Amino acid sequence: MEQRISLITLGVTDLARARAFYERLGWRGQEVEETVFLQVGGLAVVLWGRDKLAEDAGITDRGGDGFGGITLAHNVRTRDEVDGVLAEAADAGATITQPARETFYGGYAGCFADPDGHVWEIAHNPGFTLAPDGSLTLPDFDQP
Repeated sequence: MEQRISLITLGVTDLARARAFYERLGWRGQEVEETVFLQVGGLAVVLWGRDKLAEDAGITDRGGDGFGGITLAHNVRTRDEVDGVLAEAADAGATITQPARETFYGGYAGCFADPDGHVWEIAHNPGFTLAPDGSLTLPDFDQP
């Protein structure tokens, strides 16, 4: 697994409130299908409904003692890499919380939790281009 983070997704209880907060900090985002994407240098911060994020990660949201409302995303270039990284993680002691599967956005992804319960999504998203160094630049969602 290459050493990088592509996306940090924050599970929020009120998307409009969360977006307004980050905009007050001077961050600018694009909203697509009840999800706000914020370009942050070579990675992105994503704001998404907490319940949706927990379901997508295969985690039961139990408040403070379970799912923490955040996932770290590691994007890869191919579907095969998703399977390979999930296998590497399992071999290293991770718990697979969501086996790799087709996603609603036309990609392929699965999730694992590290020994402390931090959730990582391993994803191939054909709409997100990775540079040779692994950095991610969000597309302009307003363009067809």
